[in-house]
Amino acid sequence: MRRSVPSDGGSSGSDRDPAAVPPAVHALLRARGAGETAHPGGTLLDHLNRVARLLAEWGAGPDLRAAGLCHAMYGTDGFDHALMGTDERAFLAELIGGPAEALVHLYASCDRAVVYPRLASGRPVVFRDRFTGREHTPSPPDVRAFVEITAANELDVLAHNPDLAERHGPALHRLFTRAQDLLSAPARDACERQLGRYSLEPGTRIRITGRP
Repeated sequence: MRRSVPSDGGSSGSDRDPAAVPPAVHALLRARGAGETAHPGGTLLDHLNRVARLLAEWGAGPDLRAAGLCHAMYGTDGFDHALMGTDERAFLAELIGGPAEALVHLYASCDRAVVYPRLASGRPVVFRDRFTGREHTPSPPDVRAFVEITAANELDVLAHNPDLAERHGPALHRLFTRAQDLLSAPARDACERQLGRYSLEPGTRIRITGRP
């Protein structure tokens, strides 16, 4: 049965602009409680909008921006508060398109303890699905999209929570340094600017490609 799409509710253009997705997507986020869910830097909705905006600043295309905006829909390995179930994948795909929804699911299903070390150790990258326990090998473009969302997400979280930054900054700097071939040039630059001070290994730094 086709689910009804929530009304726009007269939301401001600033909510919709970062990811350039249909207003119904922002309405869905609000209807599912993203605006009332606490998250570093305010609410989960604030965070999702900032992630989408950051991806847009890095030059991401429409699918990646939409996936960034919706990356927490099914919960994640680091934030297990789902706004909708994976049984609603077709509904989300209706709103943001199949490719964007597939990225949302890839991000949500990632078993980080297994996958993160693999991002730094070789190609292709084999993923483990935390929902099913199965392993699979996403396409290289999907892996790059996953890492781009990961960088935008983590940089925003750490920017709004100093305790988490001190706790996880060194590990994330190592991750993004070793997986920098999977990041866009603007994302690499942003990671080095924000996380470079956490480098614990001389000579192991993300290569800056543009101006600060």
